[in-house]
Parts: sequence; C-alpha cells; structure tokens
Amino acid sequence: MADITLTITNEVGLHARPAALFVRAASRYPDTRVEIIKNGRAQNAKSILGVLTLQVTRGTTIQVRADGPHADDVLKSLHDLVVSGFRE
Repeated sequence: MADITLTITNEVGLHARPAALFVRAASRYPDTRVEIIKNGRAQNAKSILGVLTLQVTRGTTIQVRADGPHADDVLKSLHDLVVSGFRE
C-alpha cells in the first residue's frame, strides 16, 4: 500500500469537472484500489459520488491511498493531475 498527501489548489476544488477527471485518472487502473481521504473520512476514488461527498474545496489537504499492482502509477497520475490544477 502506498499513499500521498496533496493540497487542492484549483479555484473550485474537487467539484464536477475536476472530480470527474480525478475519478477517470483513478479508474485507469482497475486492478488497483484507490481511496481519497479527507479529515479521516475515506471514499472510493473511483466513485464520482464518493469524491463529491467529501466536499473538497480549494486549499484542502487530502490523502490518496492506493493498494495493488499499479499503486505507484495511479498515485503519480493523480499527483500530476492535481499539481497541474486539473489542466484548467
């Protein structure tokens, strides 16, 4: 199991479009379990509803945890997406 800590810096946080991009990136690795954690509350990072229910806003720090054969790959992909500001 691997994990990273990320701070969301884009204007709208993980709302509609950025959340969809986040879920899409996590879902590229079907054999790897991915969770997003905010304030100790974990959700499936491959579920749009799970991600949206965390209400991640700008400036929020989240933890992303991955377990499976592509854990490092999915974490790098999500890190790059967040650092790019969700390509906005």
